[in-house]
Amino acid sequence: MRKYDLPTSAHRRRYLAAALMVLSSVALAAPPAATPVFVTKAEIQAIEDRIEALGTLRANESVELTASVTEIVTAISFDDGDRVKAGQVLLEMTSGEEHAQLEEALVTVDEAKRQYQRIKSLRAQQSASESQLDEQRRIWEASRARLNAIESRLADRLIRAPFGGVVGLRNVSVGALVTPGDLITTLDDDSVMKLDFPVPAVYLGIIRTDMPVKAITRTWQGRVFEGSVKSIDSRVDPVTRTVIVRALLSNSDHALRPGMLMSVELFSAQRRAIVLPEECLVAQGQEHFVFVVSADDNMVQRRQVRIGTRRPGQVEIIEGLTVGELVITDGTLKVRPGSQVSIRAVDDGTTRLHQLLEQPESTSQP
Repeated sequence: MRKYDLPTSAHRRRYLAAALMVLSSVALAAPPAATPVFVTKAEIQAIEDRIEALGTLRANESVELTASVTEIVTAISFDDGDRVKAGQVLLEMTSGEEHAQLEEALVTVDEAKRQYQRIKSLRAQQSASESQLDEQRRIWEASRARLNAIESRLADRLIRAPFGGVVGLRNVSVGALVTPGDLITTLDDDSVMKLDFPVPAVYLGIIRTDMPVKAITRTWQGRVFEGSVKSIDSRVDPVTRTVIVRALLSNSDHALRPGMLMSVELFSAQRRAIVLPEECLVAQGQEHFVFVVSADDNMVQRRQVRIGTRRPGQVEIIEGLTVGELVITDGTLKVRPGSQVSIRAVDDGTTRLHQLLEQPESTSQP
């Protein structure tokens, strides 16, 4: 082989430089491909501020039924878990002696009244003195007082439901001797439930009565119980700096029971504002940005926004956007300000991702 047939190092450098120039010219001549992205339209939605807390349920009215005298139980008119009406007799105790005293007192009252009426007639005929009439009135009134005392002792031997509701477990049996303070059963009015939950004191300027609340419990998964704020405690806990808020929840089907733990959401400052999916946001320190697609040429603009309330998967935009603008939801990491994109699909929040991918690509604004 002759010497001049072998390319020198200088020749190779010149060949490589020429090839790179050709490739560069080809690359510059070919327009860059538009980046496919998913977008959403900035729209006005209803939104509100939410305060979350954990609360404990209480019955609307609740009482422990106990005996007030020492007697033997003679009859029980309820069973575990029964629903009773206000005034219904639940338990009776020995009262034979009191009933005998009641009959005697009734006779005494009737006789005292008859004697009073007789002396009153005699007094009208000037046949009896005023002192005799006063004395007989005193006897009649004293006999009525003794009757009331006996009736009260009889009432102590009957346990009645002070209000309608559901009784708990029965703790006594017929023949048992009960003494004052012995627990007979519990009674709860569960037609409406009280939900007590602590709220940080910084929200005292926001919370007000009649505010709507929603509560859930793991016992009834998938079900939301709605109610409203009934009252706010007058004191702030000096240790936790919280105030107890009480809400009322309807319980017409008796699904809720006292003592249950519930997650509470309290809603305030209901308004209408622009709401975007959270994936639209690009955070840099304390600032937030979104990428807006121009309606004219599908060019990308980087826009700083001010956000407000967040809720699962969504965020409120206070400043930086106008209604109707298209904001990139998927593809923010692949675009740069001033680059051109192609709109793959418009995400309205109701369509799944795989369904969006199956839609034909759009090259213009919807």
